[in-house]
Amino acid sequence: MENGEKHITVVDENGNEQLYEVLFTFDSDEFEKSYVLYFPVGADEDENEEIEIHASAYIQNEEGEEGSLQPIETDEEWDMIEEMLNTFLDEEEEE
Repeated sequence: MENGEKHITVVDENGNEQLYEVLFTFDSDEFEKSYVLYFPVGADEDENEEIEIHASAYIQNEEGEEGSLQPIETDEEWDMIEEMLNTFLDEEEEE
């Protein structure tokens, strides 16, 4: 995933494609992985509805093109992601 990329397409377990907007990406030295946080395109247009944010590990393929999303595997990873998300949201509110 290239820095600045704003949308990703995720294929669910039924083979359906869903377009998501990238909230932000970051790398973790502790887990030696890259992560992406994303939400369904258009979800931010309804301010009264809570947005479901998804998180996945991101593995770049060797050719440098499209990579793959991997599930978060440990509670430690989830804790780190939650902390990064809270920091991101706090910074957004300050602007």
